[in-house]
Amino acid sequence: MWFVIWAEDAPNSLAARRATRPAHLERLKQLQADGRLLVAGPCPAIASSDPGEAGFTGSMVVAEFDSLAAAQAWADADPYIAAGVYHQVTVKPYIKALP
Repeated sequence: MWFVIWAEDAPNSLAARRATRPAHLERLKQLQADGRLLVAGPCPAIASSDPGEAGFTGSMVVAEFDSLAAAQAWADADPYIAAGVYHQVTVKPYIKALP
């Protein structure tokens, strides 16, 4: 089943986000290689594809997992959590209706 992972950034976490991004992306690339990634990306703090020092407010991932527990475990192991980038992460089942 698909699951949406909604993560909110901690205040002043841009430097940690930048430093940890390669490890974060590696995990997403593995989901993609396994054919389990629908979409993933950050939410900029301003309406710009390059928010610069304004940074980000969080991220969203929609990926396929065997269970809610598996999706939660994957989310909990994100390098952004260990680095203090994310201060809150919500995982919910997701049904892709369109397109």
